[in-house]
Amino acid sequence: MAFTVKKRGKVTYYYGRDRPTLSALVTEEQPDGDLRICFAGLTGGYSAKGVLGLDELVTMDPIKEVPLVFQCWEKWLQDAGICDSLADVDMIEVHAFGCQPKSPNPLVDPAGFAEERKRLSREYAEAYSSYFADHCPENGVPARFTVHVVDVPDTAASYEFYGVGLYQKKLQKTK
Repeated sequence: MAFTVKKRGKVTYYYGRDRPTLSALVTEEQPDGDLRICFAGLTGGYSAKGVLGLDELVTMDPIKEVPLVFQCWEKWLQDAGICDSLADVDMIEVHAFGCQPKSPNPLVDPAGFAEERKRLSREYAEAYSSYFADHCPENGVPARFTVHVVDVPDTAASYEFYGVGLYQKKLQKTK
């Protein structure tokens, strides 16, 4: 994706349309040259399909969705020319908004709905912790805040994430 870039003082906005709703990335230059990076919220459903150009739409599958969110953020970092890997960014916080199961209907099958919520929660925890253990083993793990909501605009998704990280340029010179 070719970003439109708008710089205003210490803040740089990276977005993809003439009249954007939001920026994919917003960076804030720190006094030492490091970049504080805000990553736009997105999902591993329709959002990731569009950003990554995938053929498959992932629906209510945190094991697949969570890594796709991080792959999107990594692609945006590359497209913006900031760095090559999300592992180069120390994530400070990740906010996750967990959706209610799309099925079964809680009025028709309350026990099935409760089991589906447990499955989503279990798979989300595994996918999230696995991502950091497998892709960023030298980094610490971010603070995390999860809220369960009825739904997000992406009707295929089980979670929507947004995050804040720090790209520490001095650390990259020592690699």
